[in-house]
Amino acid sequence: MKKFKQIKFLSLLILVITFVSCDEDEFLREVNPNAVTEDTFWQTQEQFNAALTTVYGALQFQSVSGGLLQHQMVRGDIAGTEPWYRPLQFRNLTFNDGTFYVTDKWSELYIGVFRANQVINQIQTADATVVFNDNNKAQIEAQARFLRAFFYFQIAHTYGQGIIHTTVPAAGEFNKDLSTIQEITETVIKPDLEFAKSNLPESWTENDLGRVTWGAATSLLGKVYLYEEDWSMAAQNFKEVIDSGVYSLTTNIMDNFRHDTEFNSESIFEVAYNDELAQGVGGGAVDDFPGGVGAEASTLSSATGQLSFNAFNTLLASYYLHEMLLNDVIDPTNSINTDGNTHSKRLTATIAPINGEGEYYNLPFGDRPGWGFGQSAYVKKHSNWYHKDQEDAVEFSGRSGINFRHIRLADVYLMYAEAVLEESGDVTTAIDYIDRVRTRSGVIALDTYITDNGGMFPQLHVSKEVHGTQPMVSPSVENVMTHLRRVERPSELCFEGHRWNDLVRWGIVSDVFSELAADEAWREANKETVLQINSGGVAPLFIIERIRPDFTIANGSYTPSQHDYLPIPTGEVQANGNLITN
Repeated sequence: MKKFKQIKFLSLLILVITFVSCDEDEFLREVNPNAVTEDTFWQTQEQFNAALTTVYGALQFQSVSGGLLQHQMVRGDIAGTEPWYRPLQFRNLTFNDGTFYVTDKWSELYIGVFRANQVINQIQTADATVVFNDNNKAQIEAQARFLRAFFYFQIAHTYGQGIIHTTVPAAGEFNKDLSTIQEITETVIKPDLEFAKSNLPESWTENDLGRVTWGAATSLLGKVYLYEEDWSMAAQNFKEVIDSGVYSLTTNIMDNFRHDTEFNSESIFEVAYNDELAQGVGGGAVDDFPGGVGAEASTLSSATGQLSFNAFNTLLASYYLHEMLLNDVIDPTNSINTDGNTHSKRLTATIAPINGEGEYYNLPFGDRPGWGFGQSAYVKKHSNWYHKDQEDAVEFSGRSGINFRHIRLADVYLMYAEAVLEESGDVTTAIDYIDRVRTRSGVIALDTYITDNGGMFPQLHVSKEVHGTQPMVSPSVENVMTHLRRVERPSELCFEGHRWNDLVRWGIVSDVFSELAADEAWREANKETVLQINSGGVAPLFIIERIRPDFTIANGSYTPSQHDYLPIPTGEVQANGNLITN
C-alpha cells in the first residue's frame, strides 16, 4: 500500500525554502499577507511534518533510489550493458567529473541534506509555543537525522569524500573544504544514527508506512561500523535487529520485489513509489516543481525490463551472475520447491534466461524476440514482468510503482555473518545465517553440502562452463568469506545498490575483473566451437550471435584511485572556491 508517500513533495518544499528576505528598505515594500515566510512557517507540528515530507521526497530522486542507479549497478561484476546505451561509460569506467550521473547524484544527495538540515535546525530552536504531541518533536528530528545520515553515507561511499553541512548555509557559507569518509562518518553519520536509534519507534501505524524506524537506524549504524571494520560494533547492532523479533524473512523471496507486497516483514528501509498518481507524467519528474507535476514513480523498470515489452534493458545480467544462479541448484527436500521448479526461487525472482520458468510479462518465455546478441539473461528485479503485459514507458523515462528496498533482513543476516567471521572466526554462526538465506531461496544449504561431501563445499562462483569443475573446499574462515563475497551477497542482493561498494571495501575489484575478463576471453576463443553461438548456443547460458564484452575494457583500465569512487563534479569544483580534489 502507498500511505505516507502519497503526499506531494515539492509543493511543500516551496513552503519551506521560499522565504521573504528583509533589509533596511523593508518599510517601503508592500507585504503580501498570504506569502509564506520563515516567520510564518515552523509554527506547528503539522508544518514540521510537512517539511519532513520534503526530506523523504529527496529519497525518490532517480540517482538515489530510482532509474539512474543502473549506472552504479553496472560497475560491478553482476551486470553488463550494450555499446549504444548510456551506462556503457560506467561499465567500461570511462566516466569523468562532468558525466551526468556523477553530477546528478551529487546534486540530489545534497538537496536531501539541505532539506534535512532545515528541519533539524528549525526544530532545535522551535518557539516554545509550538505544540508537539507526546514525543513527536524527538521523532521528527530523529527521522530527519536518519535521512541526513543516509544521504551522507551515500555521499561518502559514492565519492570517497564530501562537504559537511550540518546547518542551512547563509550567503557566502557554501565554500567549504572537502572532508574524508572518516570525518563525515564521525561528524555527521554516527551521531545522527545514534540519535535516530534512541528516538525512533520500532514500527509505525498503517497510515505512516514508509517512515523510518529504529530498525533502519540500527541496521545502517551496523553497516557504518562494518565499513569501518569495527566488527564487534557491527555485529552488536545487527544482532539487536535480528533479536528484536520485529523482522522475519518472507517465505517467498519475490515478495521483496513486487508492488503489492511492500513494507513486508523483511523490509527494514524502503523508498515508496507510485505509478497510479499523475498519470501521463514521466517517472523522471519526481518533485512537484513550480508549475509542474511530479510523478512519484520510478524509472528503474525501464532499465531492467526487456526491450520487447516497452522497456530498454540497459542493465543486463552478466554471464557470471547468470551461471552462478543456475549452478546454485535447488534442494529437492526443501518444501519451498513444491511447484516442480528446476531453477531456484532466487533465480526466478532475479533474472530471465531463455529457459526461464512460468511466464514473462504474461507470455511464455521466448514468445517475443530477445536473448540474442549475446544477451543471455535479462534482469527481473525492479521490473513489472510479474503482473503487466509491458512496461509503462512515458516520454522514454518510464513509470513504475515498485518501491526500492535499501535495507532488508537478508542483507542484515549476511552482514552479520561477515562481522562474526571477521571478529572471531565463528564459521558455525556465519554458515547458520548464510543458510537461513539460502534455505529461503530453495537452494542446497552450505551445511548440507558439507555433510554430504566429507566436510567440503563447492566454490559456486567458479564457472563450470569455462573451467569444467568447481573446486571443493573446506569451511575455513577464508573459504566461507570467499563464498559470502563471491556467491551469497551477489546472488541475493544483486541490483539492490550494494555490489560496487562491497567490492571496493573488500579491495577485490581488480581480482574479480581479472577473473571475469579471462572467462570472457575463453568464451570469445571458443564461441563457435564449444559454445556454438551461431547454432542456438549450448547449456547452461545458451549464448547466441556474439560474446558480450563486459569486463575486458574495465579490467584493462581499472585504477583504484580513479575508479573506486566517483570524482567530485566539475561544477562543484568550479563553484566552490575552497574545493581542492584529491
